[in-house]
Amino acid sequence: MRVLALSPGPLAQQLDRLPALVSLCEQVGATLQVACAPACRGAWDLVPQVEKILPFDFEAAPTLADWANLLGCVREPDFQVCLNFAEGRQVNLMLSMSHIPTRIASSGFSSTEIVSPGEGWCAQRLASVLKPLGCDLDADRFRLALSSTDLDAARAEQPAGEGPMLLLAPAGSTVDWPEQRWRSLPEAIAQRLKGLRTLQLNPDLPINRRAAAVASADVVLSSCPVSQKLAIYSGVPLVALGAEPQDLPDRPDIRCLGTPGNLSALADDEVLQALGF
Repeated sequence: MRVLALSPGPLAQQLDRLPALVSLCEQVGATLQVACAPACRGAWDLVPQVEKILPFDFEAAPTLADWANLLGCVREPDFQVCLNFAEGRQVNLMLSMSHIPTRIASSGFSSTEIVSPGEGWCAQRLASVLKPLGCDLDADRFRLALSSTDLDAARAEQPAGEGPMLLLAPAGSTVDWPEQRWRSLPEAIAQRLKGLRTLQLNPDLPINRRAAAVASADVVLSSCPVSQKLAIYSGVPLVALGAEPQDLPDRPDIRCLGTPGNLSALADDEVLQALGF
């Protein structure tokens, strides 16, 4: 089976869809092609089931010619299923002219199956998308399969020593936890735990290198939604600043702290306590 996913949205939203799409491919033995913005293709490069990425920026006001080109791409392969996460008249017109027999979406006149979001954390809510295909989803079990090359490179960049590795991954936005507190935190922890190693994640790294850095840490402190999801998909303990608890899996090693948009109100002691110090 060959599956097409039309996947608009930013990088964090692309990551939300990985567990569902990978689970579908594993359960039915499918291969996957994904249409997404070029800036987001790194998320899908993490998934071995993806055979092709179709660069298409749904948010960049595509022209009629852009839609015609996409139609040509989706009509040529023999797709059996389309999971459509896009909305609007243009995408529905395009899909209605495709030869894809099963088209699943939350709305749209081209859809053969209309689904509503399921229950649970953000990735688990996509279980409803798989239900018409007779597949189930346990998003909390999903783990990224990272290359040994990337993991070795991540370990080589860590500070020397044998102590636990704390990775800091700030979002860097104007409403983030203040930069001065990010800088002073390692010293505050070092006074309580000798040998602690800390590293701040470089946000300019490609996502496969960021994922490897996260997976190589012992614990992650992050206000960045992308880094938070990478930690979840790597099974690494996480303190997620500014995250809504209902959007993350219910695990004892995942803690949400702070109110979105008001992280500056978080005291250092609150963060230290969440980290177990």
